[in-house]
Amino acid sequence: MPAKSAAQQKAAGAALSAKRGDTPKSKLKGASKSMMSMSEKQLEEFAHTKRKGKPEHAAKS
Repeated sequence: MPAKSAAQQKAAGAALSAKRGDTPKSKLKGASKSMMSMSEKQLEEFAHTKRKGKPEHAAKS
Protein backbone atom coordinates (compact mmCIF):
# COMPACT_ATOMS: atom_id res chain seq x y z
CA MET A 1 0.00 0.00 0.00
CA PRO A 2 1.62 3.30 -1.03
CA ALA A 3 1.81 6.37 1.17
CA LYS A 4 -1.04 8.86 0.67
CA SER A 5 1.01 11.93 1.59
CA ALA A 6 4.59 13.15 1.77
CA ALA A 7 4.37 13.33 5.58
CA GLN A 8 3.29 9.68 5.79
CA GLN A 9 6.18 8.69 3.52
CA LYS A 10 8.70 10.61 5.64
CA ALA A 11 7.38 9.01 8.85
CA ALA A 12 7.68 5.54 7.31
CA GLY A 13 11.26 6.31 6.27
CA ALA A 14 12.15 7.35 9.82
CA ALA A 15 10.53 4.22 11.29
CA LEU A 16 12.31 2.02 8.74
CA SER A 17 15.64 3.62 9.64
CA ALA A 18 15.03 2.92 13.34
CA LYS A 19 13.88 -0.65 12.65
CA ARG A 20 17.12 -1.32 10.75
CA GLY A 21 19.16 0.19 13.59
CA ASP A 22 20.45 3.23 11.68
CA THR A 23 18.60 5.68 13.93
CA PRO A 24 17.91 5.32 17.68
CA LYS A 25 14.27 4.51 18.45
CA SER A 26 14.30 7.24 21.11
CA LYS A 27 14.55 9.87 18.32
CA LEU A 28 11.17 8.87 16.82
CA LYS A 29 8.09 11.03 17.42
CA GLY A 30 4.42 10.89 16.49
CA ALA A 31 3.45 8.80 13.48
CA SER A 32 6.89 7.29 12.94
CA LYS A 33 6.84 6.00 16.53
CA SER A 34 3.47 4.31 16.01
CA MET A 35 4.64 2.81 12.70
CA MET A 36 7.26 0.69 14.50
CA SER A 37 4.67 -2.09 14.83
CA MET A 38 4.58 -2.47 11.02
CA SER A 39 6.77 -5.01 9.26
CA GLU A 40 9.92 -3.90 7.47
CA LYS A 41 8.34 -4.82 4.13
CA GLN A 42 5.28 -2.63 4.82
CA LEU A 43 7.50 0.28 5.86
CA GLU A 44 9.54 -0.10 2.68
CA GLU A 45 6.37 0.11 0.58
CA PHE A 46 5.37 3.34 2.32
CA ALA A 47 8.84 4.88 2.30
CA HIS A 48 9.61 4.11 -1.35
CA THR A 49 6.45 5.76 -2.69
CA LYS A 50 7.12 8.49 -5.25
CA ARG A 51 6.58 11.90 -3.65
CA LYS A 52 5.73 13.77 -6.84
CA GLY A 53 2.09 14.84 -6.85
CA LYS A 54 1.48 13.87 -3.21
CA PRO A 55 0.07 16.46 -0.82
CA GLU A 56 2.22 17.30 2.23
CA HIS A 57 -0.59 16.03 4.48
CA ALA A 58 -3.48 13.73 3.62
CA ALA A 59 -6.99 15.16 3.64
CA LYS A 60 -9.06 14.33 6.69
CA SER A 61 -11.93 11.96 6.01
